[in-house]
Amino acid sequence: MNEQSAQLAGTEPRFRVRARHTESTVTVYQAYSPRIGRAAARTGRFPSAWKRDRMTWIKPSFLWMMYRCGWGTKEDQETVLAVEICRDGFEWALRHACLSHYVPALHTDQAAWKAELARCPARVQWDPERDLHLNPLPHRSLQLGLAGRAAARYADEWIVGIEDVTPLATEIHGLVRAGQLERAGALLPEERPYPVADEVLAHLRA
Repeated sequence: MNEQSAQLAGTEPRFRVRARHTESTVTVYQAYSPRIGRAAARTGRFPSAWKRDRMTWIKPSFLWMMYRCGWGTKEDQETVLAVEICRDGFEWALRHACLSHYVPALHTDQAAWKAELARCPARVQWDPERDLHLNPLPHRSLQLGLAGRAAARYADEWIVGIEDVTPLATEIHGLVRAGQLERAGALLPEERPYPVADEVLAHLRA
C-alpha cells in the first residue's frame, strides 16, 4: 500500500514527519518577498535583509506551504523557496524543540511549559496537512520554528542549497484550477515518511 492509499484507508499516523529527503538532507519550504527570496535562491544564502532576530518557520510539507502562502500569491510571500538542509541540523532542531502550545499530558503545568518555551531555541506545531484543493486532511503536518541559535545555525551551517520553486507552485496551481488533479499531483515533490527516532518526537506529539 502506498502512502496515498494509506491515507485514504485512514491508516496514516496523525503525527509523523513527511518530507522530501536523501540520506544526508531534508527539504523544507518557506515563502518570502521577491527581494529576499530571489536573492537567497541566487546565492544559496539568505541576504542581509533576512531578519536573524525573528523566529523563522520551516515546513517540510509543500502543500502546507501552498496553503500558507496561497500558492505564492500573498503579499511578501510571492517567492517560494525549497531549502535543502542537512539532516543533522534538522534533527538537532527537533531535539531542542518544545511544543508551541501547552499540552497537559506532556507538561507538568503551564508554568513548566512556559519555562521550556523560554529555554528552547526551536518550537513545533502540528497543523492539518492539506490536499490539492488546500482542504485539511485528518493527519498533521510539522511546522518547525527556529529562533536564536537555531535560526543562526539554520542560516549559517545547515543550508546545502536553495531553489526558487515559485514556477512549480504556479504550474501546479494552474492545473488544480483547471481540474487536472492527476497531472497536478504528479508534479508534487515526493514526500516520504522521515526516519526520525521515536524518542526524538516523543515530547513533541500533541
